[in-house]
Amino acid sequence: MNSTRDPFNLRSKATFKTPSAFAVLQNAANKKASQAVESTKQAVEATKQAIQDSDMSFAIPRNVPNFESAQRKFEDNVWNKLPGNEKGLPMYKDKPSGKVYGYGGGGARGRRGFLKSKRGMSLIALVVLGLLYWFGWSSGGTSVDVVQDEKDKGKSLLSNMGGSAAGKKSKVDWEKRRQAVKDAFLLSWNAYEEHGWGYDEYHPVSKKGRYMAEPNGLGWIIVDALDTLMIMNLTKEVNHARQWIATSLDYDKKQDVNTFETTIRMLGGLLSAHYLQETLPGLKPENQNEEDLFLEKATDLADRLMGAYESPSGVPWASVILRDAKGEASHADGGASSTAEATTLQLEMKYLAFITGEKHYWDVAEKVMQVVDNNGAKDGLLPIFIYADRGTFRGNEIRWGSRGDSYYEYLIKQYLQTQKQEPIYQEMWNESLNGAKKHLLTYTKNSHFTVLGERPNGIEGKLHPKMDHLVCFLPGTIALAATGGIPLADARKLPTWGKAQEEDITLARELTKTCMGM
Repeated sequence: MNSTRDPFNLRSKATFKTPSAFAVLQNAANKKASQAVESTKQAVEATKQAIQDSDMSFAIPRNVPNFESAQRKFEDNVWNKLPGNEKGLPMYKDKPSGKVYGYGGGGARGRRGFLKSKRGMSLIALVVLGLLYWFGWSSGGTSVDVVQDEKDKGKSLLSNMGGSAAGKKSKVDWEKRRQAVKDAFLLSWNAYEEHGWGYDEYHPVSKKGRYMAEPNGLGWIIVDALDTLMIMNLTKEVNHARQWIATSLDYDKKQDVNTFETTIRMLGGLLSAHYLQETLPGLKPENQNEEDLFLEKATDLADRLMGAYESPSGVPWASVILRDAKGEASHADGGASSTAEATTLQLEMKYLAFITGEKHYWDVAEKVMQVVDNNGAKDGLLPIFIYADRGTFRGNEIRWGSRGDSYYEYLIKQYLQTQKQEPIYQEMWNESLNGAKKHLLTYTKNSHFTVLGERPNGIEGKLHPKMDHLVCFLPGTIALAATGGIPLADARKLPTWGKAQEEDITLARELTKTCMGM
């Protein structure tokens, strides 16, 4: 195994070949006008890319990973075999000079020769373009038409996106963009309504689907999409979904389901729909008997999920049989539950307790957090598995990606959900975020990406510079914690705003750039 593997392809850089002026003139004289036109097209594209690169604060890797490759399943094994500090690995732990988390200063980048700089490459490309443009024009003016055609295409693309070719500061047509998103959603939803209505899974190419439980399925697609339908004000589609839920959705099935997935998608979907129905205009059903439909279905489902919490420790079992309300241990991972899954149920259960007045929903959710906190994880960084029967962690692998991610996400959201009445969750969030900064942050040498790595062998083990795409929840969550959910400009005016919050916003921006570069 090559220990200097570069998973982000950060070392590869686009280079422009710069032939001599004599060679350019000789080739231009010998080629026909059609060849000059073709060369002009290529030069235009090269110039566009060079200018775009010079305008960007970071460069997206040219060769992005192929997520459909059969080799992707071996990724974790590859990373686990990589030594943490192997010479040549394009990562380093020490924070570079410049901004608090960024690269605003010099230092790390150093000076590059003019010809190797983006500005130099842009100039070279423009010179080549000018030569080709001149020869193309002298042979009949075809290249002028090509350049104009490229400009028109660019304007058309920007127009379709709701922007303008006038420049960066042009006003964005958000209404047009919103409609484009809505149209894209309806393209898929209409196909599902026509060919796969009611199915839990739908295959758009074959136009077939399947139930995950017989009969009539569990409404995975319909319930999960309810709040999206409402936010988009698709009243006809909402009424169709409501009718299906009223007549076909039944949880009394001898079917085991994942506790976490069922809570966040099914229970969360029903509770969100209930809230939005009461909040947004025009969404209440015409039949008053159906006003509490979503809440009634949510309560029925939650009562069945309660069986998952009946473990010796209070940490929920990974699965539950709906008809029997009986929890089951995980069939993998030595029977341990995912830490993220066990601690990503609290928002839904607490909200259900709030709107029904039934305290036991709150109690079982809060118990889980107490058991987890009692383990006393160092610097707020938790191993990614926990035994439901014992309430103790399995192994010591730490990561903010899969199986760890939403534990941290739900900490600050629980604090905000109860209008900051539970400061313990803000304290836990701050401890965890500071722990991540101390033990998990690293940086790429060449492209200067900020990376939140992993520690497969615990907090004292070597840092692996591997960042799941699932970690991309973090930038938004950091910003949410820093601002309290209000606009950034307003948050900066508060007396509580200070250096720490500003540094967190900087970190959030840099992690977002990393996610964009994936």
